[in-house]
Amino acid sequence: MPRISSFAAEDPEQTTEEEDVEEQSEDSESEDVPNDATPSSRHKGKGRAAYQAEESKIIVQTAFDAYFTYNKPGRVQTSSNVYSQLVLPLSVEGYADAIGSSSKGVQPIEPTILQKGNLDTIFSRYMCELNEGFNIICYGLGSKRRILNQFATNNCSKRGHVVIANGFQPDFNIKDLLNSIENIPPIQNLELPSTSVEKQARRIHDFFAGPSQKAHIYIVVHNIDAAPLRAAKAKSILAMLANNPRIHIIASIDHINAPLLWSSSEMFSRKSAEATNHSTLSRGFAWLWHDLTTLASYDFELTFADRSSLSGAHTGGARRKTDALAAQNTTAMSETAASHILASVTQKAQKLFKLLANNQLTAIEGAEDSASSDLQQFGMGYDVLFSEARDNFIATNDAALRQLLGEFRDHGLIVSAQVSTGSGEVLWIPMRKERLANVLQSLPPS
Repeated sequence: MPRISSFAAEDPEQTTEEEDVEEQSEDSESEDVPNDATPSSRHKGKGRAAYQAEESKIIVQTAFDAYFTYNKPGRVQTSSNVYSQLVLPLSVEGYADAIGSSSKGVQPIEPTILQKGNLDTIFSRYMCELNEGFNIICYGLGSKRRILNQFATNNCSKRGHVVIANGFQPDFNIKDLLNSIENIPPIQNLELPSTSVEKQARRIHDFFAGPSQKAHIYIVVHNIDAAPLRAAKAKSILAMLANNPRIHIIASIDHINAPLLWSSSEMFSRKSAEATNHSTLSRGFAWLWHDLTTLASYDFELTFADRSSLSGAHTGGARRKTDALAAQNTTAMSETAASHILASVTQKAQKLFKLLANNQLTAIEGAEDSASSDLQQFGMGYDVLFSEARDNFIATNDAALRQLLGEFRDHGLIVSAQVSTGSGEVLWIPMRKERLANVLQSLPPS
């Protein structure tokens, strides 16, 4: 942009003399500067275009403006180089060996609370508080499963019946807990007119609320803050049982926001001196909070997860069905688990597994992207599987084939999905190519 200047009237002769002086100075400068040089060459480190652009700028962006200029929202650039495809996860056995070798010579940290004398004092305190009408909830860093099981075995079993619920398992639900309670011999002799969870819980409550009933029951719930027990129905049933003076709950939590699961009235309500079986039941937990920091690893709690895989190390915060978990996690089934399942089924079921496994391996080898984690694309249609099973005398009708598939589906060794394209049901085995090949080699020849 041309610079603006103001000029005053001057004498013409003086102006001519000044122009002569300027021409002489320009001639002297032209002798020093080469012919191919330009005025911009005197600005070191800048090209002519950059110099002209700098001279022509009116507004210069600040660092704040430049950040938003170069970080405009647009199409997200994603890469196809997925880590789980570039680096294959370890097998369960390989993971255990790696963890074992890395922890050799390392002395585990044991808090003083776990020493023999301190544990006896803590257990006696727990039992006194339970007898006073409270329920116990334990928090802290580390697995509390072994300590609470020890308390149930050494102390609670001498005072009454004991039921232990592993709430951290993804397939656990409140009905499993009620069924375990009803398997206790005194309750087992009762008539069971209905199997709904509400009537089951009411029947258990009324049994221990009877005036002639002297037995107590102690329910140990590992991870009462787990997803299967967060539902409103599960919390309501547990609150009804916990308010019975002859039903005692000892629970553990690990989620930092677990106290938000219950209202203040539920947490601080007290049990009545005598149990009642009125139509309107009071509900509440009467929690007493105890710090039970053990610093122990969560090995047993994580047995259902594939810790050798990035995608299989968590459950996503909600209960997943077996098919959904296997479809999202390629390594949902380990070699050891598959071998145990196949060892317990019939020879026809093993032949059916071989048929599906060989078809899946052939499809993987023929695909360009053999490392893909989407195994559904290598699955086998149900109609095709039924046709080949009938030709190989494995299953002669649809009912026989579904019966053979039923046990595999229950254990998650074979999963299925409905295809929207109209080709019906597709079945596949949720195992990587290498693991599936190893399982096939371990099977006896048919």
